Amino acid sequence: MAPAHFLLSPTQAAAGARDLVTVTVDRARIARIPEKTQTLVIGQPGIADVTMLKNSGMGVITGKSFGETNLIALDGEGNMLGEWIIRVGAEKADLLVQNGMNRESYICAPNCLPTVELSDSKTIAADRAGAVSAHTGFSSGK
Repeated sequence: MAPAHFLLSPTQAAAGARDLVTVTVDRARIARIPEKTQTLVIGQPGIADVTMLKNSGMGVITGKSFGETNLIALDGEGNMLGEWIIRVGAEKADLLVQNGMNRESYICAPNCLPTVELSDSKTIAADRAGAVSAHTGFSSGK
């Protein structure tokens, strides 16, 4: 995947224009950040995480959960160099089954298979995690 270009022209930054950057949940994306950036601030770290790569002019954005947040770049004096909206979404088709207070998640591409998401009920998540662990132990010969 090509790097996202976060560089804004001075007129865009002055006008307060914000670019949209999309990231897939549980995936990382390399992005170019403005020159002179000393600090990156992520509005909601539960949705995405950002890490500057030293001396490269690049950063890594990792999608942590579904939603939108903002990313702000600051120079060494605290001046804002730019702001972007980070939207974290799914790369695949998802099916959510809500049964009272219990939620189950499935990935449907092309057939529906169970998966675990942050908002699934604890019992369902634990059962599925146990099945994955048992499968891993079985396939590794333990």
